[in-house]
Amino acid sequence: MKTLEIAAADGPCPAWLKTPQGQGPWPGVILYMDGPGIRPAVHEIAERLASNGYAVLLPDLFYRSGPYGPVDPKIVFTDPKLREAHRETLMAPATPARVMADTAAFLTFLRDAPQVADGPIGVVGYCMGGRLALIAAGTYPDSIAVVASYHGGGLANDTPSSPHLLAPKIKARVYVAGAIEDANFDDAQKARLEAALTEAGVDHRVETYPAKHGWVPSDMPVHDSAEAEHHWATLVPLFDGVLKEKAR
Repeated sequence: MKTLEIAAADGPCPAWLKTPQGQGPWPGVILYMDGPGIRPAVHEIAERLASNGYAVLLPDLFYRSGPYGPVDPKIVFTDPKLREAHRETLMAPATPARVMADTAAFLTFLRDAPQVADGPIGVVGYCMGGRLALIAAGTYPDSIAVVASYHGGGLANDTPSSPHLLAPKIKARVYVAGAIEDANFDDAQKARLEAALTEAGVDHRVETYPAKHGWVPSDMPVHDSAEAEHHWATLVPLFDGVLKEKAR
């Protein structure tokens, strides 16, 4: 598995481009990782999405913090001290503003890569990446045609970087799947996001899965295999209906 380096906003960003077997080019997708960071479980998601006919770029959003070992969520997120150290060392430097500056480089990479078809891009994210995916859709509306967010938090809160504030700028088709148990994306935020997207005329769907925050990656303590398959049953048709239709 070859590691690429993309000249991102604050230095070289390790990244991986996953492609299907056979001849390309294929529609391009950016996958924004979840809070634990780059590890086998996230590569698995990127590879499975690629196998459905996409060139999937998986960047390491924690590159500013330097190299780090694969994180075991079952250890880090059940120990308060380790969790806080992880948040301060790796997650805190990856602010939405910084990741959006990086995203300009990710989009340029996809536009220039011979494996990637011309045309609009899709973005998908998990946990913190689910929030970033929505922000990206509002930051780069002319490049991003479809966005999916799974168990993202803070999607419609009171912070200046809340994604719902960007709803008037979004041109993409939007799909959001929240967890039934998630204090960071509760019913009030779901209603607020739904209202913002509706008022802005965004083609969207907001759903709640009977799962806990972080249910998709296979190494998470709350991984739910049935609801992870539910996620695939929504993600692939969503992207197919936008990116592959536009490629015809």
